[in-house]
Amino acid sequence: MEKLTYSIIYVGTGIAITLKLLLGGMCISIFLGLLMSVLRYNGIGRCFINSIISVIRGTPVILQLSFIYFTIPGIFGVKLTAISAGVIAFGLNSSAYVAEILRAGIESIPKGQFEAAQTLEISMVPMWRDIILPQVVRNILPAMVGEVIALLKETALIATIGGMDLMRRSQTLAAERFEYFLPLCVAGAYYYCMGLFIEFIGRKIERSEKYAKGI
Repeated sequence: MEKLTYSIIYVGTGIAITLKLLLGGMCISIFLGLLMSVLRYNGIGRCFINSIISVIRGTPVILQLSFIYFTIPGIFGVKLTAISAGVIAFGLNSSAYVAEILRAGIESIPKGQFEAAQTLEISMVPMWRDIILPQVVRNILPAMVGEVIALLKETALIATIGGMDLMRRSQTLAAERFEYFLPLCVAGAYYYCMGLFIEFIGRKIERSEKYAKGI
């Protein structure tokens, strides 16, 4: 019982870093994914954006993380912490998938709504903000919840460059005790519970009145 309690406390102290990586990565991925989707739909830099998405989706996350952490300081002379590199890498990787999710959501909107907005001379920003995106969000929410959970699990890769998140702390504890079962089970339980919480939030949003109306 004492071992279990200590493992829960020690591994649990890594939650703060895991959440930083998750929230920071989400902010970057949503911003870049939305930007790429809107620009691509309007035919701005479509080939370039498609190439970026293809490269990001076609290479491993751990390669992208290592590239950012180890090469950027040498190329640009900017020293990155493990957390900063992780936020950038996970955000960039997730943005490619968010862009594709948003693309599918945008294409699900009837083209008549775009034409009606143009007929009424509604400018681009109000059209996307007030008419298109609220409906897109309603259509893509389940897929976005899945992407957030995937991003949560990917944050465990920060352990490969020394970030003391949940995974790294469980590995450290296991190495100290030469016992891997309990620390890894505790880390897995933390990830599982956080995934359930994200699913719960997604269901609450789906059941909300505003979501049902597409607002």
